[in-house]
Amino acid sequence: MTFEQMLEQVRYEGAYATRAQAEQAVRDVLAAFGRQVTGEERVELAARLPYEAAVTFTSQIPATKPLTGWGFVEDLASRTGAGRATTRWDTGTVFRIVAQLAGEELLSRILAQLPSGYALLFGRAELTQAA
Repeated sequence: MTFEQMLEQVRYEGAYATRAQAEQAVRDVLAAFGRQVTGEERVELAARLPYEAAVTFTSQIPATKPLTGWGFVEDLASRTGAGRATTRWDTGTVFRIVAQLAGEELLSRILAQLPSGYALLFGRAELTQAA
């Protein structure tokens, strides 16, 4: 998938009025996600993203303390000045495309390294063990 194709898919699935809106969502979400993913999973995901998306994703220094899924949305909303509902929509839209590019196996490994809440952002059920 090229970056242009990625943007068109995000624009379509997210119902963005313009390509520029879709591109802003992609850049914001991938930059924020780049602060959360580390290790081999970071390298592998970057290799599967279109070049421009990979540059945005890898240009961020990983955070010392990862955020929960909801913390991710709140942090991104505060950085962009958007509302939480809009940010949640942007995140879910971009993450659906990222999930397609990553594939099931890599996405499962990424989700295993992150705190709770990310599976839901990727449109997956988040299963937890009973106490």
